Amino acid sequence: MALALALVGTSATLNTATAATPTWKARAEEYPKTVTEKDVAIAMSDGVILRGDVVRPADASGKAIAKRLPVIVTITAYNKTVLGSAGGLGGAAPAYLVKRGYVQLTVDARGTGSSEGVWNAFGARENKDGGEIMNWAHSSARPWSDGITGMSGPSYMGIAQLWAAAAHPAGLKAIFPQVPGADVYRDVVASGGQVDVGFIPLWLGLVTATGLIPPAVAAHDPKSALAELLAHLSGAGTFTAPLLLKAFAGGDPAYDGPFYKERSLINVIDQVKVPAFFVSGEYDLFQRGTPLLFENLNKRGVPAKLIVGPWDHLQASSGTEIGKAGYGSLSELQLRWFDHYLKGVSDPTLNSDISNLTYYEQGTGAWAHDSKWIGSSLKGSSLNLTGSSKPLGASGGLTTGTPKDGTSEVLPIPVAGLCTRSLDQWTAGLPNALPLPNPCLTDNQYNDKLGAVFSTPALTKPITLQGPIDAHLYTSSLGGDGMLSVAIEDEAPNGKVSRLSGGWQVISDRALDTSKSRYLDGTLIQPFHPFTKAAQKKLAKGEVAPIDVEIFPTRAKVLAGHKLRIAVQAFDIPHLLPTLPDLLGSLTVLTIHNSAKYPSTINFPSVGTLPSVN
Repeated sequence: MALALALVGTSATLNTATAATPTWKARAEEYPKTVTEKDVAIAMSDGVILRGDVVRPADASGKAIAKRLPVIVTITAYNKTVLGSAGGLGGAAPAYLVKRGYVQLTVDARGTGSSEGVWNAFGARENKDGGEIMNWAHSSARPWSDGITGMSGPSYMGIAQLWAAAAHPAGLKAIFPQVPGADVYRDVVASGGQVDVGFIPLWLGLVTATGLIPPAVAAHDPKSALAELLAHLSGAGTFTAPLLLKAFAGGDPAYDGPFYKERSLINVIDQVKVPAFFVSGEYDLFQRGTPLLFENLNKRGVPAKLIVGPWDHLQASSGTEIGKAGYGSLSELQLRWFDHYLKGVSDPTLNSDISNLTYYEQGTGAWAHDSKWIGSSLKGSSLNLTGSSKPLGASGGLTTGTPKDGTSEVLPIPVAGLCTRSLDQWTAGLPNALPLPNPCLTDNQYNDKLGAVFSTPALTKPITLQGPIDAHLYTSSLGGDGMLSVAIEDEAPNGKVSRLSGGWQVISDRALDTSKSRYLDGTLIQPFHPFTKAAQKKLAKGEVAPIDVEIFPTRAKVLAGHKLRIAVQAFDIPHLLPTLPDLLGSLTVLTIHNSAKYPSTINFPSVGTLPSVN
């Protein structure tokens, strides 16, 4: 295990290959084995029975240790029985902590696995369950609990931790959420205003399918198991299928509103007061949301850490590569976090060893360190679009100087996006998990040929950017609508194009809420759009309007000799599709304008002052 030198409060970078020897070392196992009690009944306040598996330390004979210990809780919608054989995709294996003096409780969420009820995906009742589960685990009625609890797990399980923590359950001392989302609508369901058809159907199908596996409790309680299975079937028919159909038909689920507000952690994160260790991925589904949750705690003085690595959703969920950040394996990090906050183990070098923010830097492979999400070292910077881009021809430019007038057409090509890393990101990393190499995941140049491209000249000095990005593009539309899909990229001297991040924006959803948008040094870096039906407005014939496209946050250094560029398309398949009522209106030519009258720009936080680019 390597130690990344503590550079809290700075933006220095450190390559893990040169990291020093750690001052902290993981302690050895206390117990040789574990033993599991399956399908323990956990009664909710409305009478619904949830079921959890309790894993306890055991002696050499396999007998449970008769001792009260801190309890680590995981709440899953993916069927705890299936999760146990999911190859690490449920996070770190629980045996590591259990053998070191913890109890692991894994609970099937309401309406999933072996639990009763109807699944409603982070509805108010399910979110209330989280706090009640934690209070149950805290209770002195549990002979294996000492009343101190923590929580762990990725994705759905990471989100569940924060909902539970917001309820302030007794005994909860710390959490370790990997890849949780913050704003359901903007993070994943309809980024930019079009409906996600890559991950959301896949995810809903996964929960539904694992919920229809005969409950494990059937072996000793067949009557209860039958009732649970029927309730799960009911959930598939009353929640999952109708939700998808209404969204694609352009109904209420296609717009932001109360349904998503109820399910978005960003609306309750102020209530979370326990220390939290976050893990995020630069190509993750929740690339946008996880850092916002970390930032909220960090600003309020709640102990919080965030590691952002070069990972998609499956990679960040498994945590198998987290050791490359220089702090140890996922299991070791959890042990250190929970030992300190749950067991009260003195750890005077915790904050000096591990920076608040640790960020993989695309372009160099180094790991950057800071104390804040948007720290004092970052400056609001802009590059102007200049000239014109032609399909299959010369690209337009990006400059800090005076731009040349230009217009660039963006053609409606419905396969755009298939040959990009977006394909992997928005299918949760499934293509990357295949054994066959796929050049589309590492080189964006093939996808960009028929789009509009704007690039700097070969840089004489590197540009380092960190955080969210805004593409401010003056646009007209022959049909009055359509979508801008914008990728920010690094073009190497050999022509290879690395996609650094992406963003999307439906033109009719362009209304900007400046009170919720983010500015740095007066420069817009993260636009906030209402995404309501009332705020929608198509462009009139011949109208040119500024469209602010939120490009999801990243950290990258574009080296001297390389080019920083953006590529614009009108589709991002298989990530997003317009709703059925908007489908025909999206098959239209868009035109990007740049001139003194229409100053199109790309705006971002740069590390230090942006060098002159002409």
